[in-house]
Amino acid sequence: MTSSPADPPPDGPRPAEAPAEPAPELVEGAAADAYAHRIPPWAPFTFSDYRLFWLGSLCAMFTNQLLTLVPLVWLFEETHSAAQLGLVGGVQLIVQVPGLLYGGTLADTLDRKKLMAWTQGFTAIVLGVLAALAVSHHLVPWHIYASTAVLSITSVIGQPARAAITARVVPRTHLMHAITANTLTQQVGSIIAPLTFAWIVARWGLNPAWVMSAVTAVPAAILPLMIQAEGRAPNLDTSGSMPRRVIEGFQYVRGHGVLPGLFWLDVGMTVPTFYRQLLPALASGLFGAGPAAVGLLTSVNSAGAVAGALVVLFTARFRAKGMLVVWATFAFCISVFLFGSVTSLLLGGIIIFSMGATDAISMVTRQTMMQLTTPDQMLGRTLSLGSLVATTANNAGTLWVGFLAAGIGAAATMQIGGAVALLVSIVVWRAVEGLRTYRYP
Repeated sequence: MTSSPADPPPDGPRPAEAPAEPAPELVEGAAADAYAHRIPPWAPFTFSDYRLFWLGSLCAMFTNQLLTLVPLVWLFEETHSAAQLGLVGGVQLIVQVPGLLYGGTLADTLDRKKLMAWTQGFTAIVLGVLAALAVSHHLVPWHIYASTAVLSITSVIGQPARAAITARVVPRTHLMHAITANTLTQQVGSIIAPLTFAWIVARWGLNPAWVMSAVTAVPAAILPLMIQAEGRAPNLDTSGSMPRRVIEGFQYVRGHGVLPGLFWLDVGMTVPTFYRQLLPALASGLFGAGPAAVGLLTSVNSAGAVAGALVVLFTARFRAKGMLVVWATFAFCISVFLFGSVTSLLLGGIIIFSMGATDAISMVTRQTMMQLTTPDQMLGRTLSLGSLVATTANNAGTLWVGFLAAGIGAAATMQIGGAVALLVSIVVWRAVEGLRTYRYP
């Protein structure tokens, strides 16, 4: 587990002002966990380190949103091929697996703050080069694939460090609220970023969007270095080789009572249904719409995720967190099936809102369960394996949905995907007892 709330590390998080009630980090053991549902939603922001972390994550999120939209829209506008978009997922699938495996181990070995800063700084440089190529009209498709390979590595190396450091900038009792706030911020920004993208593209074209993606990566590289909390995991055993520490992570997860079920649910719901990177093709195939509709659908999807994250806050008293993940996954699969069954952009927007909401409920609760049930010295590797599962599923899903949509159409692809995902989720629910029995607080 993370450091006991009753005995926070000397360099751990410190609130900027005294809370109205006795500090929950002064309550021990089970009493501290029971206190968690009484914490107000804004409580993580009373910690200065969390505010710095939050601002850096906001900038990184904005960059990542643009990095998802700008290259893929440019590529589809150049090639008009869903299969070409699917190949982007193939490139990511190849390079991200080793990056994630070693990223988690690095997060458990190096200073997580510096690791976040280094990876975001390199991202800013690569995006600056792409922006220069786009503005000078020298950008070609192979640049997209090459930069995707490079940025996928830097992204996944820094990702476990960013996730793991949350437990260092707030106490354990605030963890679910902090993760929910992270998701809310990410999704609110995900509404603003696509709308900004759609407005810029409609008014000036794609080149300014390339420039903006590079600029927003700069503060994301600087702010982590301003965090005061210790960036290294406590009580860390660095003996043994890097491959050996990677294997230790696998062994820990394999023997865990809950994590394998969470990972299999993620795979089952994602691979047959992954739609985000293929929204340009889906918007065209389902609704006959162009880039502006892609931005709007992305924003509506993010608005749904905001609603879903808020639902998590209001379910703090619901102790069966494993079943909350299961029911949210079922609802997501049904929504995907319905998304492939409509031709109205309005109805599609309503359904994709539901997809975002149910996915967010599942994701926030999964991440919270992972952090609550994993000690800090294993957290980077555990979260990296979770990210590996999610990223591999995303990329495999991009390939699956891209090539299937090119062959049988977007509507049938979504319908088949929703049905398959629901079937797999039911099997995992029945097979993994830990999901059905896990309780918190």
